Amino acid sequence: MTFAVEAHAACGDALGPGTLVASSPRFDVAFRPDPAPIAVSKHFALDVVVCAKSGATATGLEVDAHMPAHRHGMNYRPTVAARGGGRYRAEGLLLHMPGAWEFRFDVRTSAGRERITLAREID
Repeated sequence: MTFAVEAHAACGDALGPGTLVASSPRFDVAFRPDPAPIAVSKHFALDVVVCAKSGATATGLEVDAHMPAHRHGMNYRPTVAARGGGRYRAEGLLLHMPGAWEFRFDVRTSAGRERITLAREID
């Protein structure tokens, strides 16, 4: 179960305007592109905050993007650096064509991974 809303409550508030939140039953993942808005064929980064719900604990994060209709992802593999306190910076993202993209956040936990997704149309 995933969905996106404008940032709410405490998760992602520090990221500022334009922050989006993708949610699952155990986590909220708030993120904001840098620079914004995302432009086709231009590298960008994501500032990310992972907020645990009901006692869940995140131990790491992986970020990727995929184009479901075309069955392919990006031509680049982003790097993710932990910044402490559930904050991360993903760099090296590039969406090489317009259309429907799905941002994928794999939250690592002691029990495995939980994928949280957000679909966005990129012009």
